[in-house]
Amino acid sequence: MSPDLLELASRTSAGAGPANFNGPLRGLKVIDAGTMIAGPLAATHLADFGANVTKIELPGVGDSMRHWAPIKDDRSLWWKVIGRNKRLVTLTLSKPRGQELFKQLIRDADIVIENYRPGTFERWGLGYDVLSRINPRLVFVRVSGFGQTGPYAKRGGYGTIAEAFSGIPSFTGFPDRPPTLPGFPMADSVAATFSAMAAMFAVYNRDQGGSGRGQEIDVSLYEPLFRLAEAQVIGFDQLAIVKERQGNRLAEDSPRNTYRTRDGRWVGISASSQKTFERLARAMEKPELISDPRFRDNASRCTYADPLDAEISGWFADRDFAEIAEIFERADVVAGPVLDIKDIFSDPHYAARENIVPVPDEDFGEVRMQNVAPRFLGTPGEVRHSGRALGADNREIFIGELGLNEAEFSSLKAEGVI
Repeated sequence: MSPDLLELASRTSAGAGPANFNGPLRGLKVIDAGTMIAGPLAATHLADFGANVTKIELPGVGDSMRHWAPIKDDRSLWWKVIGRNKRLVTLTLSKPRGQELFKQLIRDADIVIENYRPGTFERWGLGYDVLSRINPRLVFVRVSGFGQTGPYAKRGGYGTIAEAFSGIPSFTGFPDRPPTLPGFPMADSVAATFSAMAAMFAVYNRDQGGSGRGQEIDVSLYEPLFRLAEAQVIGFDQLAIVKERQGNRLAEDSPRNTYRTRDGRWVGISASSQKTFERLARAMEKPELISDPRFRDNASRCTYADPLDAEISGWFADRDFAEIAEIFERADVVAGPVLDIKDIFSDPHYAARENIVPVPDEDFGEVRMQNVAPRFLGTPGEVRHSGRALGADNREIFIGELGLNEAEFSSLKAEGVI
């Protein structure tokens, strides 16, 4: 083995990275029993901050994310990100022997995360009632399309369906076009963030403010998005407001849009406060906009958003991006360019904040991906390695930790249990 691969092997041993890594969740044991995005991404968030995360995958097949594009040399690059910082084992939970091994794995675990259709873990004899008798301290996070209860609980619930069900696409997009879905798995990603947050709430309650017992947490894909809709519910309740699609505008904020420069770049602006609007008007050398009664405050500007947008759009169309950036920098205008990923890779602020980091990878030597967020100044998280091969830690965990002998290990492999 080359020196580089020896170093990589030492860093990825037990999925924990360097022995001196001191992330804020060091010592927390998590079992990632999920698949695809929502559950596994929640576990990745915890792993990024030092939790000891063991991911379970189906033998021979692995998590579906191992097969998602983009693909390089028959390896999923998406898997490299969502599988990072985890120990990896294979285990068939639908088989009785697999269920026995799972129960052994969770005996000293703090958190289990799963995102199968409601009822699946119960069918396998692995419901919370069973697991909590084995480990009363266990926090069991369950992510599903519509939640564990209600008339839609048994429905399949991919992120796209949850996004539509949340109501957000109904007011996202342009008024003369269909409702717009996000260009990434937003529902899964937001639910994953809420799941990681909820798991830590429950651990705090268990260890600091509760009885020492864990609990079951029910996270749907649609409810975190619905929570982010903020004033939609109270607006309808009190004023019967049904928010409609307005493109990049907001009914509560004007000017707020993206504007195209002469050289084809796009710039986003939000200037709802009076001070930010006045700085924008002066930077554009259009002080008459400030004294125009149609634009005297944010409420008036929202009423007359069309003529205001026309003024700003015309000004942008006559200038190149570099000139506008320089003008706005001098005038302290709240604005920012619309970046694509190529722009981001060369942006100095992204570089200074180390938002993209090089990560050791067993297939490609080194890959770059998003750094850990948010940023802890005392005990920061760290990307210690990318997602690795299927069953990479089977021997270490099943023999080294659960105490199986070589004959048992070989027999379970032959039976497709591991």
